[in-house]
Amino acid sequence: MAWNVVIVGGGFGGFSAARELERRIGRRGRDAIKLTLVSEQNFLLYTPLLPEAAAGTLEPRHVVTPLRETLRHTNLQLGSLTGIDSERSVVSIRNPEGDPQELRFDRLVLAPGSVSRTLPVPGLAEHGVAFKSLADAIWLRNHVIRSLELAETVSDRQRLDELLSFVFVGGGYAGLEALAELQDFATDALSMYPAARAHGMRWMLVEAGARVLSEIDERLAAYAVGELVKRGIDVRLNTTLAAIGSDFAELSTGERIDTRTVVWTAGVTPNPVVRELGLPLDERGRIVVDERMQVAGDERVWALGDAAAVPNPTDEGRPSPPTAQHAIRQGRTAGGNVAASLGHGRARVFAYRSRGSFVNLGRYQAVAMIGGRVKLRGALAWWLARTYHMSQIPGLRRKVRAVVDWTVSLPFSRDIAEVGSIGHPRRLDASLPATEHDPRAV
Repeated sequence: MAWNVVIVGGGFGGFSAARELERRIGRRGRDAIKLTLVSEQNFLLYTPLLPEAAAGTLEPRHVVTPLRETLRHTNLQLGSLTGIDSERSVVSIRNPEGDPQELRFDRLVLAPGSVSRTLPVPGLAEHGVAFKSLADAIWLRNHVIRSLELAETVSDRQRLDELLSFVFVGGGYAGLEALAELQDFATDALSMYPAARAHGMRWMLVEAGARVLSEIDERLAAYAVGELVKRGIDVRLNTTLAAIGSDFAELSTGERIDTRTVVWTAGVTPNPVVRELGLPLDERGRIVVDERMQVAGDERVWALGDAAAVPNPTDEGRPSPPTAQHAIRQGRTAGGNVAASLGHGRARVFAYRSRGSFVNLGRYQAVAMIGGRVKLRGALAWWLARTYHMSQIPGLRRKVRAVVDWTVSLPFSRDIAEVGSIGHPRRLDASLPATEHDPRAV
């Protein structure tokens, strides 16, 4: 009888765990161990390159890796986790059609990831835009182009302000990179839009803290802010978003910004489903695990990634930050520990020290901190950031495609075709709407 190993989550953590298990088990163990990966999509999204996909520097298809292409000996089951029954040893999932299903497990790895962290800001849920998925990135790129197109059709100054003002909330990696890349993209495109060029665009970064990029050296963060300010980007520190409407954003200072675009990148929180699993949670809602990522009270269950508080002995036992490089190493360690529990190898404690941080600022500019000591900025940091990210993309074909994309894009201007209708074909009856879906799902 085969052992059933179920991995929930197709992000960096779950993907890395499955890949490590395939490697550890090898050919001899495939008949005795059945691997199943439950994922909401059939691809792994390389999130550090999401801003470049949004800005058109990279083809969106080239920042994803099909899971079936890389995990050759793992059964992929599309669906989302809805619950766990430990007594019956089954996980409950819901498939893309909404049908409930159950999977039996002997070993379970939980890596359901995170969602955007929201705050009780009036109007945020209705009018804010997230930047966490490929759909978010594609929608935001199309939205910027469409705003420029609409600006060519109106003359009212307030409407132009609304169309050409873009507010990003959150001064972490995601917010800074998304803002920098999209502003760079829009600036390049502006030469083709005379009315928008004459009126000018307004780009703003709103950060609640006293500085941006709190995870890296303060001087590098100050350099990043200086680069943004030199481009005309308005950086507001010690400021929060007070309210948002369909055509405005109000700041904690009382200032009202005429805008139709507020991008929310103020952190992440564990996937809400973890609160329904009956597992021990910490004060931030993360699953409590030991240094081997086993869940307290059940030696058959491991948890990792953004949804788990994984202690890191290299950081005095504090929980690891929710970064891709930590999730990848946690996945490898957890995969190895699951294999060890089935007689393949030895279990290990998770211990990882960050190799460095890269923040792309567009226009061949970046800041980098490598090994905690080497601090770089400018074009060299930008080149190293691209080289590092290329090396981390799973699969040789995906690496090659990304390099080709980057190389080809260097001497050419970026495409400004607005393709928001992709995936939303017109009805045969022209009197019916083209789609029933929220446009942000594009």
